[in-house]
Amino acid sequence: MSFFSPKELVEEGDLVILYLSVNSQYPLQVRKTIKNRNGQWVENKFQSIYGILDVYSLVGKRYGEKIHLPKGWGYILRPSCELWTKNVPHRTQIIYTPDISMIIMGLGLIPGSTVVEAGTGSGSLSHAIIRAVHPTGHLYTFDFHEKRADAARVEFKDHGLSDCVTVGHRDAVSDGFADVIPCKVDAVFLDLPIPWDVVPHVQKVLKRGGKLCTFSPCIEQVQKTVEALKASEDFIQIKSMEVLQRPMSIQTKTLMSIDFNDESGCEPAEDGSTKKLAPVKKDANKFRTLCTTQTIQGHTGYLTFSTFVPAADKSS
Repeated sequence: MSFFSPKELVEEGDLVILYLSVNSQYPLQVRKTIKNRNGQWVENKFQSIYGILDVYSLVGKRYGEKIHLPKGWGYILRPSCELWTKNVPHRTQIIYTPDISMIIMGLGLIPGSTVVEAGTGSGSLSHAIIRAVHPTGHLYTFDFHEKRADAARVEFKDHGLSDCVTVGHRDAVSDGFADVIPCKVDAVFLDLPIPWDVVPHVQKVLKRGGKLCTFSPCIEQVQKTVEALKASEDFIQIKSMEVLQRPMSIQTKTLMSIDFNDESGCEPAEDGSTKKLAPVKKDANKFRTLCTTQTIQGHTGYLTFSTFVPAADKSS
Protein backbone atom coordinates (compact mmCIF):
# COMPACT_ATOMS: atom_id res chain seq x y z
CA MET A 1 0.00 0.00 0.00
CA SER A 2 1.00 3.65 -0.27
CA PHE A 3 0.01 6.64 1.82
CA PHE A 4 -0.37 8.63 -1.39
CA SER A 5 -2.32 6.17 -3.56
CA PRO A 6 -5.94 6.54 -2.46
CA LYS A 7 -8.22 3.54 -2.82
CA GLU A 8 -11.70 2.68 -1.62
CA LEU A 9 -11.36 -0.87 -0.26
CA VAL A 10 -9.07 -2.41 2.35
CA GLU A 11 -6.69 -5.05 1.01
CA GLU A 12 -4.51 -7.61 2.72
CA GLY A 13 -1.27 -6.01 3.93
CA ASP A 14 -2.76 -2.52 4.23
CA LEU A 15 -2.18 -0.28 7.21
CA VAL A 16 -5.48 1.08 8.57
CA ILE A 17 -6.35 3.39 11.44
CA LEU A 18 -9.04 2.08 13.77
CA TYR A 19 -10.91 5.16 15.04
CA LEU A 20 -12.91 4.66 18.24
CA SER A 21 -12.84 8.23 19.57
CA VAL A 22 -10.72 11.39 19.38
CA ASN A 23 -8.32 9.95 21.95
CA SER A 24 -8.60 6.27 20.93
CA GLN A 25 -7.04 5.58 17.54
CA TYR A 26 -4.89 2.57 16.65
CA PRO A 27 -2.76 1.66 13.59
CA LEU A 28 -3.41 -1.94 12.50
CA GLN A 29 -1.70 -4.06 9.85
CA VAL A 30 -4.30 -6.11 7.98
CA ARG A 31 -2.78 -9.59 8.02
CA LYS A 32 -4.00 -13.04 9.03
CA THR A 33 -1.26 -13.52 11.60
CA ILE A 34 1.20 -11.35 13.49
CA LYS A 35 4.15 -11.97 15.80
CA ASN A 36 3.48 -11.59 19.52
CA ARG A 37 6.01 -10.38 22.08
CA ASN A 38 7.45 -13.89 22.35
CA GLY A 39 8.14 -14.03 18.63
CA GLN A 40 5.34 -16.51 17.95
CA TRP A 41 2.92 -16.20 15.03
CA VAL A 42 -0.66 -15.86 16.29
CA GLU A 43 -4.05 -14.86 14.87
CA ASN A 44 -4.31 -11.13 14.28
CA LYS A 45 -6.84 -10.14 16.95
CA PHE A 46 -6.98 -6.66 18.45
CA GLN A 47 -8.39 -6.09 21.94
CA SER A 48 -10.18 -2.73 21.98
CA ILE A 49 -12.24 -0.97 24.62
CA TYR A 50 -15.32 -2.26 22.78
CA GLY A 51 -14.18 -5.86 22.51
CA ILE A 52 -12.04 -8.03 20.25
CA LEU A 53 -11.66 -7.20 16.55
CA ASP A 54 -10.59 -9.81 13.99
CA VAL A 55 -8.28 -7.52 12.00
CA TYR A 56 -8.20 -9.74 8.91
CA SER A 57 -12.00 -9.42 8.64
CA LEU A 58 -11.43 -5.82 7.50
CA VAL A 59 -10.34 -7.04 4.04
CA GLY A 60 -12.90 -5.83 1.50
CA LYS A 61 -14.35 -3.18 3.82
CA ARG A 62 -14.68 0.36 2.53
CA TYR A 63 -12.42 3.03 4.05
CA GLY A 64 -14.49 5.27 6.31
CA GLU A 65 -16.99 2.47 6.92
CA LYS A 66 -18.53 1.96 10.34
CA ILE A 67 -17.60 -1.40 11.85
CA HIS A 68 -19.44 -3.09 14.69
CA LEU A 69 -17.65 -4.48 17.73
CA PRO A 70 -19.09 -6.63 20.57
CA LYS A 71 -19.70 -3.59 22.81
CA GLY A 72 -19.74 -0.66 20.40
CA TRP A 73 -18.46 0.47 17.04
CA GLY A 74 -15.64 2.31 15.32
CA TYR A 75 -14.46 3.43 11.88
CA ILE A 76 -11.62 2.28 9.64
CA LEU A 77 -9.68 5.18 8.16
CA ARG A 78 -7.10 5.35 5.41
CA PRO A 79 -3.78 6.53 6.93
CA SER A 80 -2.54 10.06 6.32
CA CYS A 81 0.55 11.87 7.57
CA GLU A 82 -1.51 13.66 10.21
CA LEU A 83 -3.12 10.44 11.46
CA TRP A 84 0.26 8.70 11.47
CA THR A 85 1.74 11.50 13.59
CA LYS A 86 -1.01 10.93 16.16
CA ASN A 87 -0.51 7.15 16.17
CA VAL A 88 3.13 6.53 15.28
CA PRO A 89 5.04 4.17 17.62
CA HIS A 90 7.30 6.48 19.63
CA ARG A 91 10.92 5.42 19.33
CA THR A 92 11.82 9.01 20.27
CA GLN A 93 10.02 12.25 21.02
CA ILE A 94 8.27 13.29 17.82
CA ILE A 95 7.51 16.52 15.98
CA TYR A 96 3.78 17.27 15.87
CA THR A 97 1.56 18.68 13.14
CA PRO A 98 1.72 22.43 14.06
CA ASP A 99 5.54 22.41 13.88
CA ILE A 100 5.53 20.10 10.83
CA SER A 101 3.31 22.46 8.84
CA MET A 102 5.62 25.41 9.60
CA ILE A 103 8.71 23.37 8.67
CA ILE A 104 7.26 22.31 5.31
CA MET A 105 6.28 25.90 4.49
CA GLY A 106 9.48 27.48 5.79
CA LEU A 107 11.67 25.11 3.76
CA GLY A 108 9.57 25.81 0.67
CA LEU A 109 9.17 22.12 -0.18
CA ILE A 110 7.39 21.26 -3.42
CA PRO A 111 7.14 18.14 -5.60
CA GLY A 112 10.64 17.49 -6.94
CA SER A 113 12.55 18.98 -3.97
CA THR A 114 15.55 17.11 -2.59
CA VAL A 115 15.84 17.19 1.20
CA VAL A 116 18.29 16.01 3.87
CA GLU A 117 16.99 15.18 7.35
CA ALA A 118 19.42 14.50 10.20
CA GLY A 119 17.60 12.84 13.10
CA THR A 120 15.03 10.43 11.65
CA GLY A 121 13.70 9.46 15.07
CA SER A 122 10.20 7.98 14.82
CA GLY A 123 9.66 9.19 11.25
CA SER A 124 6.76 11.55 11.97
CA LEU A 125 8.23 14.50 10.06
CA SER A 126 9.77 12.20 7.44
CA HIS A 127 6.32 11.09 6.22
CA ALA A 128 5.20 14.71 5.78
CA ILE A 129 8.40 15.65 3.91
CA ILE A 130 7.98 12.68 1.55
CA ARG A 131 4.39 13.72 0.84
CA ALA A 132 5.51 17.28 0.07
CA VAL A 133 8.24 16.24 -2.41
CA HIS A 134 6.42 13.21 -3.89
CA PRO A 135 6.49 11.89 -6.61
CA THR A 136 9.68 13.25 -8.21
CA GLY A 137 11.55 14.51 -5.14
CA HIS A 138 13.65 12.58 -2.63
CA LEU A 139 14.39 12.55 1.10
CA TYR A 140 17.75 11.47 2.51
CA THR A 141 17.26 10.82 6.23
CA PHE A 142 19.91 9.79 8.76
CA ASP A 143 19.92 8.57 12.35
CA PHE A 144 22.92 7.70 14.52
CA HIS A 145 20.94 4.88 16.22
CA GLU A 146 21.09 1.79 13.97
CA LYS A 147 17.91 0.10 15.25
CA ARG A 148 15.91 3.30 14.79
CA ALA A 149 17.19 3.67 11.25
CA ASP A 150 16.32 0.02 10.48
CA ALA A 151 12.81 0.40 11.97
CA ALA A 152 12.18 3.54 9.91
CA ARG A 153 13.38 1.79 6.74
CA VAL A 154 10.90 -1.06 7.32
CA GLU A 155 8.04 1.38 7.97
CA PHE A 156 8.73 3.35 4.80
CA LYS A 157 8.72 0.10 2.82
CA ASP A 158 5.46 -1.08 4.41
CA HIS A 159 3.89 2.29 3.64
CA GLY A 160 4.94 2.19 -0.02
CA LEU A 161 7.35 5.14 0.26
CA SER A 162 10.70 3.47 -0.46
CA ASP A 163 11.06 5.05 -3.91
CA CYS A 164 11.12 8.55 -2.40
CA VAL A 165 13.35 8.02 0.63
CA THR A 166 16.84 6.77 1.48
CA VAL A 167 17.51 5.88 5.12
CA GLY A 168 21.04 5.86 6.47
CA HIS A 169 22.67 4.87 9.77
CA ARG A 170 25.08 7.73 10.32
CA ASP A 171 26.32 10.25 12.90
CA ALA A 172 25.73 13.51 11.08
CA VAL A 173 27.69 15.50 13.68
CA SER A 174 31.00 13.68 13.24
CA ASP A 175 30.65 12.22 9.74
CA GLY A 176 28.40 14.69 7.94
CA PHE A 177 26.51 13.48 4.87
CA ALA A 178 28.14 15.10 1.83
CA ASP A 179 29.92 11.88 0.78
CA VAL A 180 26.68 9.85 0.57
CA ILE A 181 24.44 12.38 -1.20
CA PRO A 182 24.88 12.38 -5.00
CA CYS A 183 23.71 15.95 -5.61
CA LYS A 184 23.18 19.38 -4.09
CA VAL A 185 19.92 19.62 -2.15
CA ASP A 186 17.16 22.18 -1.80
CA ALA A 187 16.71 21.97 1.97
CA VAL A 188 18.22 20.53 5.15
CA PHE A 189 16.45 19.83 8.42
CA LEU A 190 18.36 19.16 11.66
CA ASP A 191 16.79 17.63 14.77
CA LEU A 192 19.98 17.15 16.78
CA PRO A 193 21.28 18.09 20.25
CA ILE A 194 24.16 20.19 18.79
CA PRO A 195 23.04 21.47 15.37
CA TRP A 196 25.68 24.23 15.38
CA ASP A 197 28.40 21.59 14.87
CA VAL A 198 26.67 20.38 11.68
CA VAL A 199 26.63 23.79 9.96
CA PRO A 200 29.93 23.09 8.06
CA HIS A 201 28.43 19.82 6.73
CA VAL A 202 25.28 21.65 5.65
CA GLN A 203 27.33 24.16 3.66
CA LYS A 204 28.72 21.31 1.54
CA VAL A 205 25.34 19.99 0.36
CA LEU A 206 22.98 22.98 0.11
CA LYS A 207 22.29 24.67 -3.19
CA ARG A 208 22.66 28.43 -3.41
CA GLY A 209 19.40 29.78 -2.01
CA GLY A 210 18.67 26.50 -0.23
CA LYS A 211 16.92 26.52 3.12
CA LEU A 212 18.07 25.22 6.52
CA CYS A 213 15.78 24.56 9.49
CA THR A 214 16.79 23.38 12.95
CA PHE A 215 14.51 22.16 15.74
CA SER A 216 15.75 22.77 19.29
CA PRO A 217 13.87 22.39 22.60
CA CYS A 218 16.04 24.91 24.49
CA ILE A 219 16.68 28.59 23.78
CA GLU A 220 20.39 28.13 24.57
CA GLN A 221 20.63 25.72 21.63
CA VAL A 222 19.01 28.35 19.42
CA GLN A 223 21.54 30.97 20.51
CA LYS A 224 24.52 28.75 19.70
CA THR A 225 23.03 27.74 16.34
CA VAL A 226 22.42 31.36 15.32
CA GLU A 227 25.95 32.30 16.38
CA ALA A 228 27.36 29.49 14.19
CA LEU A 229 25.23 30.55 11.22
CA LYS A 230 26.37 34.17 11.51
CA ALA A 231 30.01 33.17 12.00
CA SER A 232 29.94 31.15 8.77
CA GLU A 233 28.92 34.29 6.83
CA ASP A 234 27.10 32.02 4.38
CA PHE A 235 23.58 32.27 5.79
CA ILE A 236 21.08 35.12 5.58
CA GLN A 237 17.45 35.70 6.62
CA ILE A 238 18.05 34.00 9.97
CA LYS A 239 14.92 33.86 12.11
CA SER A 240 13.68 31.78 15.04
CA MET A 241 10.12 31.10 16.11
CA GLU A 242 7.89 29.02 18.34
CA VAL A 243 4.63 27.53 17.05
CA LEU A 244 1.68 27.27 19.45
CA GLN A 245 -1.71 25.96 18.38
CA ARG A 246 -4.86 27.57 19.81
CA PRO A 247 -8.04 25.65 18.95
CA MET A 248 -11.15 27.73 18.18
CA SER A 249 -14.82 26.86 17.86
CA ILE A 250 -18.03 28.60 16.82
CA GLN A 251 -20.58 28.72 19.64
CA THR A 252 -24.03 30.22 20.19
CA LYS A 253 -24.04 32.86 22.95
CA THR A 254 -26.96 34.61 24.65
CA LEU A 255 -26.86 38.32 25.49
CA MET A 256 -29.76 39.92 27.38
CA SER A 257 -31.01 43.18 25.81
CA ILE A 258 -31.40 46.00 28.37
CA ASP A 259 -32.96 49.42 27.71
CA PHE A 260 -31.42 51.89 30.18
CA ASN A 261 -33.49 54.80 28.81
CA ASP A 262 -36.86 53.18 29.44
CA GLU A 263 -38.86 55.62 31.67
CA SER A 264 -40.96 52.75 32.91
CA GLY A 265 -37.92 51.87 34.99
CA CYS A 266 -38.45 55.00 37.20
CA GLU A 267 -40.90 55.66 40.03
CA PRO A 268 -41.56 58.79 42.17
CA ALA A 269 -39.83 58.99 45.53
CA GLU A 270 -41.33 60.54 48.73
CA ASP A 271 -39.37 63.80 48.24
CA GLY A 272 -40.79 64.28 44.76
CA SER A 273 -37.73 63.09 42.83
CA THR A 274 -37.62 59.96 40.78
CA LYS A 275 -36.07 56.75 41.91
CA LYS A 276 -34.39 54.55 39.31
CA LEU A 277 -35.43 50.93 39.39
CA ALA A 278 -33.20 48.08 38.32
CA PRO A 279 -32.97 47.88 34.50
CA VAL A 280 -35.68 45.75 33.01
CA LYS A 281 -34.40 42.77 31.00
CA LYS A 282 -35.88 42.58 27.55
CA ASP A 283 -35.78 39.82 24.98
CA ALA A 284 -32.64 37.70 24.85
CA ASN A 285 -30.39 38.24 21.87
CA LYS A 286 -28.78 35.03 20.55
CA PHE A 287 -25.82 35.14 18.20
CA ARG A 288 -22.99 32.94 16.97
CA THR A 289 -19.38 33.90 17.67
CA LEU A 290 -15.84 32.53 17.57
CA CYS A 291 -14.54 31.33 20.93
CA THR A 292 -10.98 30.35 21.89
CA THR A 293 -9.92 27.82 24.48
CA GLN A 294 -8.57 29.04 27.80
CA THR A 295 -5.54 26.73 27.65
CA ILE A 296 -3.27 25.79 24.74
CA GLN A 297 -0.65 23.11 24.16
CA GLY A 298 2.65 23.98 25.82
CA HIS A 299 6.15 24.45 24.45
CA THR A 300 7.55 21.84 22.06
CA GLY A 301 10.61 23.48 20.54
CA TYR A 302 12.05 26.41 18.60
CA LEU A 303 12.41 26.47 14.81
CA THR A 304 15.32 28.39 13.31
CA PHE A 305 15.25 29.07 9.56
CA SER A 306 17.98 30.48 7.33
CA THR A 307 18.89 30.78 3.64
CA PHE A 308 22.24 29.63 2.24
CA VAL A 309 24.05 32.21 0.12
CA PRO A 310 27.83 31.57 -0.02
CA ALA A 311 29.95 34.56 0.95
CA ALA A 312 31.78 34.35 -2.39
CA ASP A 313 28.49 34.88 -4.21
CA LYS A 314 27.68 37.91 -2.10
CA SER A 315 30.96 39.65 -2.97
CA SER A 316 30.48 39.01 -6.67
